Amino acid sequence: MTTTMNPPAQVPIPVPPRVITTKDLLYLKDALSWELNAFKKFHFFAQQTINPQLKQAFDKAGQMHQRHYQKLLTHLQVNNNAVMANLPRTQQTSQ
Repeated sequence: MTTTMNPPAQVPIPVPPRVITTKDLLYLKDALSWELNAFKKFHFFAQQTINPQLKQAFDKAGQMHQRHYQKLLTHLQVNNNAVMANLPRTQQTSQ
């Protein structure tokens, strides 16, 4: 008889961490790029269509991606050096 282990459910973090790691920064840069690209495409599509309903839908989708982009930018407005200076330091031993 075999048993499978289910991984624990991940709970979303309600508040972003105060420090941004290098890996976090790379993820945020990718996400910013995707959101900006989506916003630009929807804006372009809205300008190209003559159907008012499609134009409204494209504008709405573009505005959503613009909001996401702005929200991601707020997570980058952190002074990492100041936050890192206030974190407790762990003792590192060399062998």
